[in-house]
Amino acid sequence: MTSPERVERPAVWAEPPAPARFVLDAWTIAEGEMRKLRHDPTELITRAVQPLLWLLVFGQVIANTRAIPTGSLGYMDFLAPGVLAQSALFSAIFFGIAVIWERDLGVLHKYLVSPASRSSLVTGKALAGGLRSLVQAAMVYVVALLIGVHLRLDPLSVIGVALVVVIGSAAFATFSLVIACLVRTRERFMGIGQILTMPLFFASSAIYPISIMPNWLQVLAHLNPLTYQVDALRGLMVEGATESFPLALDFAVLSATTVVLIAIAARLYPRLAQ
Repeated sequence: MTSPERVERPAVWAEPPAPARFVLDAWTIAEGEMRKLRHDPTELITRAVQPLLWLLVFGQVIANTRAIPTGSLGYMDFLAPGVLAQSALFSAIFFGIAVIWERDLGVLHKYLVSPASRSSLVTGKALAGGLRSLVQAAMVYVVALLIGVHLRLDPLSVIGVALVVVIGSAAFATFSLVIACLVRTRERFMGIGQILTMPLFFASSAIYPISIMPNWLQVLAHLNPLTYQVDALRGLMVEGATESFPLALDFAVLSATTVVLIAIAARLYPRLAQ
């Protein structure tokens, strides 16, 4: 008499721990956003024009006039990190309009009924906003090298620059998402986005030192996260440059800003679908 065959029990899929699930969901969202960019890189190409104009036209003119005191740094060395931060800002600040498009196309509702948490959805979109800025950072690096900016090219400095760009862009992409959740229409978003970008840019140390600003503008500059992004980029990116603030403080401000904005956006995100 033969023994009965063993019946294999189907394997039961184990739910990953909450932190791992959060990371997986966020990365899935970010990967989806990056896949869109690979299919249509036109936006990155068009947004690369503006930083090129700042470096090749504005920077060259101001460098020749020597109108802005930058200490021991040449003006182009001073300007290049600011242009990189500006490029990342202008790309990230309009990230929210894509979320409004997703609402209109019905994609947002699919996200909201998925098992992914709201915070992981927002974190994934913030991460995508940060990663896409790395392409523009590479473009700025190439142009800066061609025009003679004294860049630090050791691996640690380049990795540090990439990290600052990703965190800073993630913060402003999340800020853009918060605005999109509040205004909920493309027309209002475009108007508010244009109003916000220029004050953020000019109330920072991107194109001139904080020390030459009037007192009231210095206060705003110290409250502006872009100031800390520019400061970290300048210290990590340019030979002979020093940070106005400790590098740890720059990272702390950018990271804290990103976390707070993600928490706010996660609360507001379902409102966009209403």
